[in-house]
Amino acid sequence: MSDKVTLNSLRAMKQAGEKIACLTAYDASFAAQLDKAGVDVLLVGDSLGMVLHGEDSTLTVSLSDMIYHSRHVRRGAKRSLVMADMPFMSYANTAQAMGNAARLLSEGGAQVVKMEGGAWLAETVRELVARGIPVCAHLGVLPQSIHKLGGYHVQGRNQRIAEEMKKDAVVLQEAGAAMLVLECVTRSVAKEITQRLEIPVIGIGAGSDCDGQVLVLYDVLGISGRQPKYSRNFLASHATVQAAIEDYVQSVKAGRFPALEHGFD
Repeated sequence: MSDKVTLNSLRAMKQAGEKIACLTAYDASFAAQLDKAGVDVLLVGDSLGMVLHGEDSTLTVSLSDMIYHSRHVRRGAKRSLVMADMPFMSYANTAQAMGNAARLLSEGGAQVVKMEGGAWLAETVRELVARGIPVCAHLGVLPQSIHKLGGYHVQGRNQRIAEEMKKDAVVLQEAGAAMLVLECVTRSVAKEITQRLEIPVIGIGAGSDCDGQVLVLYDVLGISGRQPKYSRNFLASHATVQAAIEDYVQSVKAGRFPALEHGFD
């Protein structure tokens, strides 16, 4: 557990069938606790707009917000890989994405940037990767497109959309994406995408067949004011935050989480 987590080690974990445990983090103190508990990837999520700022979506989060929080998370992380979300409209074209992603790495200390979107992002992904910026793709429910989607609806139940998602996943991998997050996707579609891709697939509400799991830290600790179907309050059965996080990591690694009730058909 002492070895530094890299994209190569995450890929090796997928090949070995070892589950990858991820959680969101927004500051150095929590980052240090998650790191100590064995969390493999710390996601500096634009979810901070909702859980820290009290907004009803992620759309108000700025690049400056992401750089600020990413910088502090990186200070608390010794072993874990640090990944940061590219916020809303910060990657509308390749040139814009290049400059903003570079700032997340150079100023924010992130090691990977995450972007929401399908095949239309392929060229941007290709250009960023060619210049040394690792990218994690994100399919399924796209919180930054919440107005277009009309709400947080499970993806993959519509056959046409399911097939499009599968194709997008392959296109993004071929463009150079190092990882893929699937959010609120039916178990069957998530399983097929995970098996089809060579890169690690991390699920949130996408069933137990993904290579790893990610949750919002504040949901895991029961302090977000909500309890999504795909999540679980791990602090409810523990006396300390550290014990709750360790339980989450061990549950993911052992395949106990997510259980059947945390996914979608």
